[in-house]
This record gives sequence, structure tokens and C-alpha cells, in this order.
Amino acid sequence: MEYLIIGAGGTGGCIGAYMTEAGKDVTMIARGAHLHAMQKDGLRMETTKKGNYTVCPVKAADMEHYEGHPDVIFVCVKGYSLEETVPLIRRAAKPETVVIPLLNIYGTGGRLQKLLPKLLVTDGCIYIAGEIKEPGCLWQNGDIFRVVFGVRDPSEYREILQEVKNDLEDSGITGVLSDHIRRDALQKFAYVSPAAACGQYYDAMAGDMQKPGEIRDTFAALIHEIDLLADAMGICFTSDIVQTNLDILDSLTPEASTSMQRDIKQGKASEMDGLIFEVVRMGQQYKIKLPVYEKITEELKRRGFS
Repeated sequence: MEYLIIGAGGTGGCIGAYMTEAGKDVTMIARGAHLHAMQKDGLRMETTKKGNYTVCPVKAADMEHYEGHPDVIFVCVKGYSLEETVPLIRRAAKPETVVIPLLNIYGTGGRLQKLLPKLLVTDGCIYIAGEIKEPGCLWQNGDIFRVVFGVRDPSEYREILQEVKNDLEDSGITGVLSDHIRRDALQKFAYVSPAAACGQYYDAMAGDMQKPGEIRDTFAALIHEIDLLADAMGICFTSDIVQTNLDILDSLTPEASTSMQRDIKQGKASEMDGLIFEVVRMGQQYKIKLPVYEKITEELKRRGFS
């Protein structure tokens, strides 16, 4: 099958590198110096799992010059850039093309589906610690690499989704075709949102949250509040979500941080609204108190974030 990956950063770039290395037909959408470096020298990977290596050549283009018509489109951009991908998807997609968004923000599949009513848009999420180290080079931090995706309505299931799972597995990526993607995407959000909130509030990295004490306790309390929100939404996690996410945290190298924190430090736009403030709004919608999220939201807004 032909794949298009919109976004070649720590999520899309790692997917593209692994799948290209496995011989899959993949084109990545990037821009600027990162795109030029990939086109010239391939994609350098620095990883704690597989060591350092280069995938070369890789197929890469910017949005304006991509001319393919893929079977599958992975959307791996930041939440605030989601709508920017719509014109490319409309131009490139065939009627049977499947779109799989892998964003940090909960519910993006449903929002994107409304903008692309003629296509099948699943929901999805990804577990990975990756980032652009420099143009043409990605740093994959830790062993976890799992892509979870699925349809919100079982009647929309297509066999191509099993083919996507198989291609991910062939590429060394754990592929999970979910039968309850609303639950599974919220479970991922129950990690990344608390990590972002706790990390930004304390200016903390993974190592700070791995140590017993106030920061780790706050991280766990935020996860518990997402669990309360899930109950109010009628979603029941199948495992102890607090312990599951603490285990994920403890698998990371101490210097790992969230992409939101890195964007803020670099003076870029961030996903703070969707990752943190939206949780408070959801609590109000479902009429439940989320005191730790409310405290952190109030403090971040006091610091000038909005």
C-alpha cells in the first residue's frame, strides 16, 4: 500500500523511518531545513533501542509538491495545525483512502471527520518519546513505540485497517487495532495530558517525575482526575490507569519531556489549550470537580499562558 505521513517530527518521522527501512511505500510531508536535509542525506535516527543509523533514501516532500494518491494517510501534526492538513488531504485522497490521525489532543479524529465527510477518518494515538534533534535527525528516547487506531463506529470497519496493523508490525512498530478507540485514545491522553501539565507547572522532566515526592504525586493525581472524567463520560479503563502510566513514565530516560514543554521553551505555539485547559472545560461539561487540573490551569494562566 502507499502511505502518506503528514508531519515528519518525533511521531511521523519515526513511523516513516521504520516503515521505509522495512520496504514500505512511504512519503513524509515536511518543510524547511528538516525537509531539505531528509531529501539530501536521508533521515538519521538516534535511538536508545536500535542505536544510531541512517535511513536513506527517504521519500519526502512539502505539501505544495506532493502529487501522490495514497491508500493511507497518517496525520502527525500538532493540534493547532490540524486544519492546515485538510486541503492536502482533500487533494491527495482517493475515495477509499483511510485517514488515521495520531495527535496528542483527545477527539481529533471526530473533528477531522467533520471536515472530511467523504472519507473514513479513524481515531488514533501513539506511544513514543521522539523529537527532532536537528534538521534531518530524530532522537527516539526509550523503547516504547506503539500505534493504536480504530473506527468509532464498528459499521465503518474496513479490511485495510488490518493491513495497516500488519505493515506496522512488519516495520517493528507495535500496531493495535482497537475495538474501543474512544477508551484507548482517552487512556493515552491520560498519560500525555498529566505529563504536560505536571511538567510545565514544575518545569520538570521525566527524571523529576520518576523520583518519589510532590512532583510524582501530582502527576499521579492528574491521572486519577482523568480517570474520574472517564467515569463521567461512561468510559471504563481495563487496567489501573494510574499504575499503567507510572510504568510508562518510569520506562523513559530521565531527560525526556513532552513536546508541549519543548515548544514553549523554543518560543513556539503549543498545545497547552487542548492538553490542559480543555480538561477543565470537560470537567465543567460533565459536572465533576478536577481540583489539581483547576489549580494548574489557574497558575499557568497567571503566568501568562492562554
